[in-house]
Amino acid sequence: MRYSPENWLLIKNMEQEKETSAGTPDTQEQILLAALRLFAEKGYFNTSLTDISRAAGLASSHGIYHHFANKQAIAAKLYDSILDNLSISIDDIRRRNQTAADQLRDIVDLFFKLTDDAPFVMRFLLTLRIDEFLPEHKKPDDTPAFAKIQKIIQHGIRAGEIRSIDPQLANCYFFGIINNTLRMALDGALDKKADAYLSQTWLMAWNVIAKKSSCF
Repeated sequence: MRYSPENWLLIKNMEQEKETSAGTPDTQEQILLAALRLFAEKGYFNTSLTDISRAAGLASSHGIYHHFANKQAIAAKLYDSILDNLSISIDDIRRRNQTAADQLRDIVDLFFKLTDDAPFVMRFLLTLRIDEFLPEHKKPDDTPAFAKIQKIIQHGIRAGEIRSIDPQLANCYFFGIINNTLRMALDGALDKKADAYLSQTWLMAWNVIAKKSSCF
């Protein structure tokens, strides 16, 4: 199964009103969807269980406790789901592409697509300080998903596609440009949707690390 923004489990379950076979939205998914939106818009600490229960259409916050022990458990479920699905998507991208350039391009395409189609997911990833409310969890850069991206860059250096520089620096230079553009799109600082800036952002980011400047 090819994982794209359209069939990502996270998006189907959290950014769309998925219904059960009985025709009513699943309560746990309602809670996760509501929490994702509130965390992305207001921040974790400015969101209460009461806020989440109201946004999820529950009578009171007591309904949340049938599914989650507390607010932190909700955030942990969201975080784990996002990173798990991202890791699966990156595996698929690596299988479909041979070169580091093609793999990175598809990852960038995915991030831009998610920014337009699932902005709450990207806000959660790019703007929240995960370590402040999930101190026992790994930071995004230390998770398997981002470790796989680091391996792509290392492979690109060995293959002569990417400049012979420290892989961490290459990662920082490349995704610094990508992430700053996505943050601007999420904050409304750009006039158009993120996709309108994909090509020029890719060119800038890739040419910073490419051994020989190239474009797609």
